[in-house]
Amino acid sequence: MEPTLNNGDIVVLLKTSKLEKGDLCGFTYSNKILIKRVIAMAGDTIVIDEAGTVYVNGEELEEPYITEKGLGECDIEFPFTVPENTYFLMGDHRTTSIDSRSTVIGCIPMEQIVGKLFLKVWPIKDFRLLN
Repeated sequence: MEPTLNNGDIVVLLKTSKLEKGDLCGFTYSNKILIKRVIAMAGDTIVIDEAGTVYVNGEELEEPYITEKGLGECDIEFPFTVPENTYFLMGDHRTTSIDSRSTVIGCIPMEQIVGKLFLKVWPIKDFRLLN
């Protein structure tokens, strides 16, 4: 999740069923908790071009949280419609993140969501609310 989060950061997650586009959330995968960003929700249609620009429902997604665009590991076909009761999640470090663009991870059902990132508590100099 670089540059938003780094290895060793400690965060607090808030259990909620009200996720919105742009939220950071943790979900379970292979006995681990992974952190990704909500890009689209059930029923949304996504297109990602070769340059890595993301379009949701035909509109370019503003992504001030990423430093470099990239298609990354992607084996789904576009346009892609997010299935019911799932979320399309992507990491902020697009060239190396394995996320909903890969059928290995896919779209994440609400049952796998641990919570929304609420607070960064470590390192102490970076203590802040996350949104």
